[in-house]
Amino acid sequence: MGGAHVKSGRIRLGLSTGTAALAAAVLLALAGPGVGAAEAAGPCPGHKARTLTFSTGKVVLYKKRGYVCAVTYAKNPGARKKMSISVQARGSRPVRDAGTFTRLAGPVKVHAGHRCVWIKGSVGRAKVSSGWILC
Repeated sequence: MGGAHVKSGRIRLGLSTGTAALAAAVLLALAGPGVGAAEAAGPCPGHKARTLTFSTGKVVLYKKRGYVCAVTYAKNPGARKKMSISVQARGSRPVRDAGTFTRLAGPVKVHAGHRCVWIKGSVGRAKVSSGWILC
């Protein structure tokens, strides 16, 4: 009977540890509403290479091992609006994501190697165009 008591004590300890872990996870989730681990790291792999801002949003450009990835973010997310992102490596066709989105367009990823890239992004009627960059 003494063994049963110890065993149930271990179970209670396991449950309370599990409950504490669950409570900690909930608190961490509530501490940063709207910012998940994926968003904190960014939607693209690599390091942030450039940010292009314009009146209704911004385009963020990332680089990693010859690849370039870009995302257009709305300045005021929420309502659906026309958005686009385009990435073109010099000598290649542009890769594009366009549509009606609430928060962001993209990510769009291309292999640029050591070539220049041209980035275009828009939210609503406002837009940005980089010209050839990262040469």
